[in-house]
Amino acid sequence: MATIAVVDYDMGNLHSACKGLENAGATPKITDSAREILQADAIVLPGVGSFDPAVQHLRSRGLEAPIKQAIASGIPFLGICLGLQILFDGSEEGKEPGLGIIAGTVRRFTSEPGITIPHMGWNQLQFTQPECTLWQKLQPNPWVYFVHSYYVDPVNPQVRAATVTHGSQIVTAAIAQDNLVAVQFHPEKSSTAGLQILSNFVAQVKVGVAC
Repeated sequence: MATIAVVDYDMGNLHSACKGLENAGATPKITDSAREILQADAIVLPGVGSFDPAVQHLRSRGLEAPIKQAIASGIPFLGICLGLQILFDGSEEGKEPGLGIIAGTVRRFTSEPGITIPHMGWNQLQFTQPECTLWQKLQPNPWVYFVHSYYVDPVNPQVRAATVTHGSQIVTAAIAQDNLVAVQFHPEKSSTAGLQILSNFVAQVKVGVAC
C-alpha cells in the first residue's frame, strides 16, 4: 500500500484529505518533516485559506526546498485547492512570492452580474488533457465541488488539465505536468467522482507517475 505524505503547514483540512486517500486505498501520513516528505511514495499538498499565510507557513517550517526537490525528483505530487495556487509565482490575493514551480499568477474572479464570489458549490469539469490518468473511469464533464475566489492563470496553457466555467469566465480547474498534478476543487468533498480521482492518483503512485 502506497504511503502518501500529507503536508502539514496549518493551512488544510488534513482529516478530510486523509480520509479520502484512505478510501482510495492509500496510507496517508500527516507530516511537516522534510525527510518524510522526500521518502514518501507520493505527496499531497492540501490547502484552505489565504495565499500569503500559506507560503509563510511553508517557509517557516523549511518545507519549500523539500517540496521543490521532491517534485524535481519525480515523486508523484497532488496539490488541492490552495495547494494548487501556491505552486505559482504569486497571487493577486497577497504580496508574498509563491513557490514558482509553475509559471503564472493567481487571479481573482472578475465581478459580473449573476455570479457569486467566492465560486462555491458543484460545477462541471471540461477536460483539456482528456488522456490524463487522473480522469480515468470518469464520465464526461463530471461534477466536483469548489470553494474559491481566486483561480490560477498559467503562462503555458498546455499545463491545463481541465477548466471550469463560472458566469462567462472559463478558468483553470486542474493542471498536470509530468509527475505533478493539482486541482482547484476538493476531490475529498466531490462524492463518487472525487473518490475516483483520488483512486486514480493512488494507482499512478505505484508506477511513479501522476498523469
